[in-house]
Amino acid sequence: MKKWVIGSLVGAIIVFGLQFLAWTVSGIHDAEAKYTPAQDTLLGQISSVLKEDGMYMLPTVPPGSSMEEQEALGKRMDGKPWATVMYKTAYVHDMTRPLIRGFLIDLFLVFSLIYILTRGGTPPAIRVFAGSVAVGLFTFLNGPYMMHNWFQVPMETITGHLIEALAVWGVTGIWLGWWLNKK
Repeated sequence: MKKWVIGSLVGAIIVFGLQFLAWTVSGIHDAEAKYTPAQDTLLGQISSVLKEDGMYMLPTVPPGSSMEEQEALGKRMDGKPWATVMYKTAYVHDMTRPLIRGFLIDLFLVFSLIYILTRGGTPPAIRVFAGSVAVGLFTFLNGPYMMHNWFQVPMETITGHLIEALAVWGVTGIWLGWWLNKK
């Protein structure tokens, strides 16, 4: 159990640290937040209409609309502009809670990975590495790539997630492969 705890703690530090670097200094996620000089005008217009936090798809049908109404909107909108707006009524700059929560999630993920990988005994380091990379690909495909698939999120905005998933979980897999097989 000591191996699992130390492996999980160090693994979570690796995951958390590499995620932090991916979002702060690497630039791989820069395409996710494009700048427009009209941001103040747009935000003023949006905040004058939207009054509660949420994700808004523009246009969309009202709740309770029939499938026929949804299909009719789709046909009317084909080839026309549309937007997804994530709206928050108030910006919160304090990062304490997200940082703590993020580390705890990473700790849970690494612990879970160790649990899954060692069910039949400790696998060779290469299999630990491959399993870890597979987890990274799984999370990318099930999250950001599905958003690309279903909601046409531009590929350039999710490329950073792919790079991050491979790097973060690859390095973590190298650590765990070595640590779990250390005598």
